[in-house]
Amino acid sequence: MSMYFCIDGETLWNPSNGAGRLFLRQVEVFEAELDLPSGIGQGKYWGDPDTLEVVPAVYADFARSLVAWYCRTGHSVILALSEGFAATAVALARRAG
Repeated sequence: MSMYFCIDGETLWNPSNGAGRLFLRQVEVFEAELDLPSGIGQGKYWGDPDTLEVVPAVYADFARSLVAWYCRTGHSVILALSEGFAATAVALARRAG
């Protein structure tokens, strides 16, 4: 099984359920850290919990804020803990246009 991150029915990313769940849990952490919504909502298609609609404008703000936050910190542990998430979030933003 896998998850689908979509904009208007177009799949941006189709990770395995495990990778998708881990990414979503990290989304929640960074939503709280940045005090911003991510624009990623669960089950927007046909009640399917494995399909997530990405709201482009909201996600763009989230991704920009995440990158700015990441670039501002000089804390080596914070950088190490957030590097993979930030890279994945930016890749998803690029696919979203």
